[in-house]
Amino acid sequence: MPELRWLGKDKVVNHHLDVPFRVLDPQYTFGAANDHNRIIHGDNLEALKALLPYYEGRIKCIYIDPPYNTGNENWVYNDNVNDPKIRRWLGKVVGKESEDLTRHDKWLCMMYPRLQLLHRLLAEDGAIFISIDDNEQASLKLMMDEIWGPGNFIANILWKKKTNGNNMGHIPPVHDFIVCYSKDISKVTFLGTPFDDEYLSKAYSNPDNHPKGPWKVTDLSANHKGPYFEITNPVTGEKFLPPKGRYWVFNEAEVNKRIHEGRIIFGKNGTSRPVQRVFLHEKGTPTRKAETWWDKHGLNADGMQELSGIFGAKIFDHPKPTGTLKHLFSISTGPNDIILDSFAGSGTTAHAVLNLNKQDGGNRQFILVEMEDYAESITAERVRRVIDGYGGKEGTGGGFTYYELGPALFTEEGLLNEALPVERIREYVWYSETRAPFGPQIPHPPAPMDSDGGDNPYLLGVQEGTAYYFYYEPEELTTLDYEFLATVRTSAEQYVIYADNCLLPREWLQQRQIIFKKIPRDISRF
Repeated sequence: MPELRWLGKDKVVNHHLDVPFRVLDPQYTFGAANDHNRIIHGDNLEALKALLPYYEGRIKCIYIDPPYNTGNENWVYNDNVNDPKIRRWLGKVVGKESEDLTRHDKWLCMMYPRLQLLHRLLAEDGAIFISIDDNEQASLKLMMDEIWGPGNFIANILWKKKTNGNNMGHIPPVHDFIVCYSKDISKVTFLGTPFDDEYLSKAYSNPDNHPKGPWKVTDLSANHKGPYFEITNPVTGEKFLPPKGRYWVFNEAEVNKRIHEGRIIFGKNGTSRPVQRVFLHEKGTPTRKAETWWDKHGLNADGMQELSGIFGAKIFDHPKPTGTLKHLFSISTGPNDIILDSFAGSGTTAHAVLNLNKQDGGNRQFILVEMEDYAESITAERVRRVIDGYGGKEGTGGGFTYYELGPALFTEEGLLNEALPVERIREYVWYSETRAPFGPQIPHPPAPMDSDGGDNPYLLGVQEGTAYYFYYEPEELTTLDYEFLATVRTSAEQYVIYADNCLLPREWLQQRQIIFKKIPRDISRF
């Protein structure tokens, strides 16, 4: 497989492992508190790391619209990785070598660790969609092949972004790309999308005023081996065989039955070859397969018009239209799935999810991450207006919680940050041990009752026969000793107990299936 090389690659290939784990600090909840939607303000690399304990392997659809690296620095969403924040990050991670990077090197350095963390968050049966243009499409494809595997490439979707363009005598760039990959292509299924009314009115009609309603005709033969016999027109007596190399799809008895019922006809005038009559009402909701060429799912101009309609002024130059993302989510998610956008921009992803939920009664959840300062004033504000309604448009309903990235869990010296709430630390330790996620829609680790009927305050939970205890007090030294063990009454096959110190012999602990882990030395970093 071809390998993509660039200056600084060796510094970022494993950088996602070194990203500090920061807690999510909720600021406020807007609308329905039980919707569990999230908008996070902060560096998206650190935010993706912060999401792991809650969502690793659970995100059904990831959509990102990263900087296209066009060099344009004249608009609010700076489409250029010479952005000061990126330069500072590159200087810290890549070092002095970053001064010699081209803008393409910088873009690849920026994207690589983010794609690594997105891979961990995606569900086994999920898909990631990445909007991109000609500047970095080829590099993105090779980078995705390396991280996600060439066998998990699904499609390079052509999306028509404008109707025409004047490029001074050259071919106008009227299409962008949406690159699609999976985590495991064998487990991914895309849903068909309903045909619109215009198509159905053309495909189905009712020229004979049939009481079963609109219908269309389909072929009565197939190219796989099946029944082969003469069909006789009961009116004219003319006999018909299947076309050469084809066979009838029904046996003779079924054909005669359907002729009698009027479900097999001989053309509109009764003298043509036999065909099947298919009624629209029997098809349920006709759907079409997912396409790789999207010319009728919203243009850039639609996105600009939508956003201007919400804010009353031009805010972004090229926001994605909700129609494009709504179509994408309709083919890739079910009604209860989670959708993540870590380059949230103006918040189109949330708008599309809310619209889709309103349309089909779904309960999809969105997670948005935006690093720029407008995360609250534009991204979250747009979502608020969509929920409540704007410009005479009815609101979608719903809600979200807005977060800032909080402090790191560990200090630079490797110690626990004692300023953090103990519950945030407990969540991290539970996840590092079990990989079982926390989250508002998932119960916290079970707290089994001890024999006295009370909860042990240091018990995290029991997972696969192992009971986990985190004996931690920020203001005092904790010790695993006989006195503490007297409080451990939960029945389990094995015990993992964290504490600052241990006074019990190792052999004695081993005989009783007890594993001591020292705080903070033995807390796993991920």
